[in-house]
Amino acid sequence: MLPENGRTLDDRTKRDGEVATYRLSGGDVDGYSRCITENLLYWAEARPDSIFLAQREGEERRWKTLTFAEAMPLVMRLSQALLDHGLSVDRPLMVMSGNDIPHALLACAAMHVGIPYVPVSPSYALLASDYAKLRYVCDLITPGMVFVDDEARFAAALEAVCGEEMTIVSSLASARAKSFAALADTPVNEGEVEQAHAHVSPDSVAKLLFTSGSTGMPKAVINTQRMLCSNQAMLVQQLPFLQRQAPVLVDWLPWHHTFGGNTILGMTIHNGGSLYIDDGSPTPQGVLRTVDNLREISPTFYCNVPKGFEALADYLRDDEALRSSFFKRLKMLHFGGAVLPAHVRDTLDDLGRTTTGQRVPMLTGLGSTEACLAFCTDDDSAISGLVGRPVPGMQVKLVPSGNKWEARLKGLNVTPGYWRAPDKTADAFDEEGYYCTGDAMRFIDPERPEQGLIFDGRLSENFKLITGTWVNVGVLRLQVIEALAPAVQDVVIIGEGQGYLTGLVVLNPAGCAQQLAAEPDQELATLAHSAPLHAFLADRLAAHRQGKSSSMRLERLLVLDFSLSFDKGEVTDKGSVNQRQVRESYPDLIDELYASTPSSRVILPS
Repeated sequence: MLPENGRTLDDRTKRDGEVATYRLSGGDVDGYSRCITENLLYWAEARPDSIFLAQREGEERRWKTLTFAEAMPLVMRLSQALLDHGLSVDRPLMVMSGNDIPHALLACAAMHVGIPYVPVSPSYALLASDYAKLRYVCDLITPGMVFVDDEARFAAALEAVCGEEMTIVSSLASARAKSFAALADTPVNEGEVEQAHAHVSPDSVAKLLFTSGSTGMPKAVINTQRMLCSNQAMLVQQLPFLQRQAPVLVDWLPWHHTFGGNTILGMTIHNGGSLYIDDGSPTPQGVLRTVDNLREISPTFYCNVPKGFEALADYLRDDEALRSSFFKRLKMLHFGGAVLPAHVRDTLDDLGRTTTGQRVPMLTGLGSTEACLAFCTDDDSAISGLVGRPVPGMQVKLVPSGNKWEARLKGLNVTPGYWRAPDKTADAFDEEGYYCTGDAMRFIDPERPEQGLIFDGRLSENFKLITGTWVNVGVLRLQVIEALAPAVQDVVIIGEGQGYLTGLVVLNPAGCAQQLAAEPDQELATLAHSAPLHAFLADRLAAHRQGKSSSMRLERLLVLDFSLSFDKGEVTDKGSVNQRQVRESYPDLIDELYASTPSSRVILPS
């Protein structure tokens, strides 16, 4: 894995009028399945009695389990039902509700017979007020069937976007929907299902995944069978322990995102693992369910986003029984989606040592809706922002963009484009066919590129001060979060066209309670204005500023006393904050931060 022509990252010489680029390769991938459900068929024969899926049900929240032998006949019957209802590439299956066993079975059934499966964020239906994104999605993909877990819960959204001709299926049908149980009882015409399955090729559309839509309407990313199957083969080649022991996973990551739907659910199917569907989330309420689940089920491989690890760490620290169960057979931790704050990693390391006598290795990766998991570390490292090397089968090109280097990708796991959007597809790829990620990266060591790459922020997030100095928002944001930990969940960096930097603070109520002895359930509007919090942040802000240049320090803070809006695209359903959208949404708060006489809400360094 060498730079083009042996050049180092700092050698920006031109040759034949072209700006230098740097090319890296993950090597070859050994081989991959034709279709993701081929592995499901295999495990139904090889490990029929092993648990494939499990979820909580009923008021007593007991685990309902499904073995591989039990799952495969259900997948076949559901495949037949989808064919009977006339579903096809042009009339795919759309799922509007979250992770559960019926959702997984329908997804497998659709992909088994070449019908695209389209998981859509439940937030579009349950948190939105005007259903604009949901209506746009339906118009774009023209689904032949819509599945929801509870028809009554989704009634308003269904009425808004589904015409009378639309087939609706629900686990809890209450009005016009067909019941999932009836669909799963469909008699199988084995010849018809087998013929449809035989026609599925690596180029068949397996699913459509939607981008976040934070800068407009979401795009439908084509995920082929080749993408899904090759990516699992890449991960096994990079992380061979996945095949030495079938993974046991306890996971909440939503299946309408590539991390949860492709990496986690795909890993379970590919490696014959057991997926315990976590009904929790990294929120103050949701993490309680995650903790409840992890007290009973000990994972062998645990994945989460940084916000999820941060929420969980607070409970692991104070609950010996939870720690014992969590670390009991844990071989590895893995995070993605953002950079893990150092204080969270240090906490997990210390808790692992306290519980088992040794720390649990922590890996990381980076992927996208358009490229599945494209980078992954295979050695434990505490380097902040490290994404490692491209996985086997991946080709990476680093191209200069301003003062950054954009990562562009080519490989078996990269999308062929966006559904019914040729113009957007053309814009997403360069003249050599590389997908333009918009992610900036840099080498750990330009002289030794084999050591891997560090995530260097989103190109669209960065801006210049009035002095012309570029501000690397991703790096600065992480440093500020560390400086203000544990009271702060996120910081929106402000300062485009200004003479100095400031920040809008998103609080971590649990961290505030820990640090300031505040009430854990204190209202955000009250907590944001508390004198002890302001004093704490003022002291930490003063320490953060010492010895730093103008582009790497904040001069003022303002704590948000309200929750950011999903509807406005300020925050995703995974809790990630859209920096640029927040900056554009609150000009009045920015004016307050830069007022010549700051208000009492503005925090200055002590």
